[in-house]
Amino acid sequence: MKSESVAVVEAARAGDPAAQDELVATYLPLVYNIVGRALNGSTDVDDVVQESMLRVINGLDELRDSTRFRSWLVAITTNQIRSHWRDRPEAPVSGLQEVVEVPDPRADFVDLTIVRLGLQGQRKEVAEATRWLDEGEQTVLSLWWLEAAGELTRAEVAAALELSPQHTAVRVQRTKEQLDTARGVVRALAAAPRCRELAELTAPWDGIPSALWRKRIARHARNCAACGGAWSALVPAEGLLVGLGLVPVTGALLSWWGGGALLNAEPVAAGHSISTGGGHRATGGGGHRATPG
Repeated sequence: MKSESVAVVEAARAGDPAAQDELVATYLPLVYNIVGRALNGSTDVDDVVQESMLRVINGLDELRDSTRFRSWLVAITTNQIRSHWRDRPEAPVSGLQEVVEVPDPRADFVDLTIVRLGLQGQRKEVAEATRWLDEGEQTVLSLWWLEAAGELTRAEVAAALELSPQHTAVRVQRTKEQLDTARGVVRALAAAPRCRELAELTAPWDGIPSALWRKRIARHARNCAACGGAWSALVPAEGLLVGLGLVPVTGALLSWWGGGALLNAEPVAAGHSISTGGGHRATGGGGHRATPG
């Protein structure tokens, strides 16, 4: 971390409210992108982001080395994602939540990524393909995506996954392979007219992306003369993500901390609320509002 950033962390540890505000304003977008991509399709993204930031601010006394703040924050965020899945045994292993939990499946984090970052072509296909990964793959992807975009280092990814650099490389490679498989699936399904055999295969499919249907559709497409070109001329995903940047924070999170101006807050939609999960200021700091006042 830069010296000025370390100074902010040290001041926040000492209970300086302004420094704590600055940390939240600086790192909320990163946390939002990690959680949003890992929990894509879940209505609990805001809650997990919020709880992650609370644990960071309230746990600053536990940070031994201020120069490692970002790595520590990413690890806490990843642990909150694990806790989310662990505490929700009803969540399907296919990755996405049940459709009843997603009021508008068209408004998931993938669509936010496409719209807010203006993705087109293969970049758009990569974003759409992430819907087809399972929970474990989504978690790895959320970190690797930000590494490829230049927002995280490989060391930070490894620390968050609690793996050695070598094992992290293996996990990332496996996830990239599944992502590339999903990219072909997205292309095969988008073909017009759709292959007759593929149409018959997907007739009983409910339209919700899942790892199971990814395997079924990919198995067909790889052995089908009509669908086999789905993987032709694929640009490596990391090349598409370089310099892509973060999806801007949206919704109630913009004003949650009570310092919306620091986050370039946009108006919160009427009727949109977010639970606070209790008090959320580090000991020694001034009280912050969970809603704008």
